[in-house]
Formats: sequence, C-alpha cells, structure tokens
Amino acid sequence: MKAYIFPGQGAQFPGMGKDLYEASPKAKQLFDQANQILGFDITNIMFDGTADELKETKVTQPAIFLHSVILAEVMGNSFKPDMVAGHSLGEISALVANKTLEFSDGLKLVYKRALAMQKACEATPSTMAAVLGLDDKRVEEICSEIPGTVVAANYNCPGQLVISGDIEAVGKACEKLKEAGARRALILPVGGAFHSPLMEPAREELAAAIEATKFSEPICPIYQNVSSLAVTDPSEIKKNLISQLTAPVKWTQSIQNMIKDGATEFIEVGPGNVLQGLVKKIDNSAATGKAEI
Repeated sequence: MKAYIFPGQGAQFPGMGKDLYEASPKAKQLFDQANQILGFDITNIMFDGTADELKETKVTQPAIFLHSVILAEVMGNSFKPDMVAGHSLGEISALVANKTLEFSDGLKLVYKRALAMQKACEATPSTMAAVLGLDDKRVEEICSEIPGTVVAANYNCPGQLVISGDIEAVGKACEKLKEAGARRALILPVGGAFHSPLMEPAREELAAAIEATKFSEPICPIYQNVSSLAVTDPSEIKKNLISQLTAPVKWTQSIQNMIKDGATEFIEVGPGNVLQGLVKKIDNSAATGKAEI
C-alpha cells in the first residue's frame, strides 16, 4: 500500500516550484490563483526570492503548501494514495491531496495559521530545541520537572525529539538533558514555541477559521499528528486539526501505525527529503521515494 507524506516548515528552498510552474498549465493556473487569494505574488518569492525572504513564516508555510499540493495535482492519475499524513503544516497539504479540503480553502487556512502563529511568537519570547540520543520518556520526565513551559513537541523518530517552550525553560531543559546523557540538545533557529501551550492564542484564532470551512469525506484515511491514528470522519479531522497547534506532532507513532495498517511504500510530496529520512529511521525496511511529475 502506498502512503503519501507531506513536509512541514523548514523544507523550503529558493526556486521552489518554478519547475512545476513551467512544466504544467494546471500548475501555472493554481500558482496564479494562489497569488490572487493571498493578495501578494508569492510565486515571485518562491521562484526568485532569497533564502531569508522565504524564511518568513507568512511566506514559508503557504510556499511549502503550494509546492506540495500542486505537485500532487500535477501528478494526475499517478497520484493514488491508500493513506496520507503530513508533518505539522504538511497535515493541511495532505487534507487537500486526499480531497477533504478544496485547494482555495486549504491555502486560506495555511495563511491564517501562519499569521496567527507569527502573532503568538511575537507575544511571548519562546523557542524550540532538538534533542538527540535520549529515550522519549526520559525527555518527557525532565521537561515536566523544569519550571515554566517546556514540552515535547515533535516525536520525529526514535532518538530524535523536539522540545518547545519559553526561552528560559527550554535553555534549562537542554542543560538537564545533556546531563542525563543526550548526545545533543540544540536550540533551533525558529520564531517560537510551536506545538506547545504557548500557541493557544493562535489555536483559538485558527479554530474559528477551521470551524467555518467545509471539510468533505476524504478519498483515503489521514493519520493525524494529534492522534497518530487513521481518520476519515470530517468532524473528527476538524477537531484534530484544531488541537494540532498546541499538541505534539506524533510522527514516529503515525508512521508506525501506517506500517501496521499495511503501508509498504512512503512517497514524500513537496520540497526536501527530510520525511523520507525519518521514515527510514523509524523502520528501515520501509520503501521510500520522492514524488515527481
């Protein structure tokens, strides 16, 4: 069974999507539509902008979403998912690809999400850190003992977990984690504490937009970040997507559940190849590949 997986923030690169735009009239139409929906020429930044310009959250998130969903669209009949999943932001890409969301609705939600997260980041100085070489349970225990806000945010693969919270608490947690035997505890160059309680203002803002958006019956199950389980019920998909901003991304558990449910091949749809690497670290026997037009 084929599983299609969609990347999140961090996968962007200058020039992304230009090959799609030039190769396909359908892609050109969708990119042009995106410029109109967003009210600015995101294609100019994607195709000709600098890495720094692409790093801005309000650009990064829609850019990755567009690259992913337009690639899936251009693949046409060769895009036949048995199941899908997306890492953080990638979950909305996956929901457009499996027909839960319309393209325009998905893009509007992504842009709303980016702006709401940006605002939450500016309200509270916060950060994230990658922790390598320590058991998930041990990381959770240490975080729970630190004063302030610091939580497990991304379960990326065994031995690689990202923590998230206020700057002081994350810094203290990094010290304690190294003392406990972590190979590395490295502060990440991000704007704030994604997938932590500090994103609550963004979650509330996004919740209203999600509630007002039509979610349809998908063509295949999505394994959502919050539960790591297969979901097909539109109301449950909605509820999980609302919870996503303040809850951890259970990527390891999602991939394990997809394999348990019959996935034999994982195709990454969108920029970069980070997710293929994570799948291999979760289960080395799983076949991985890259979506191409």
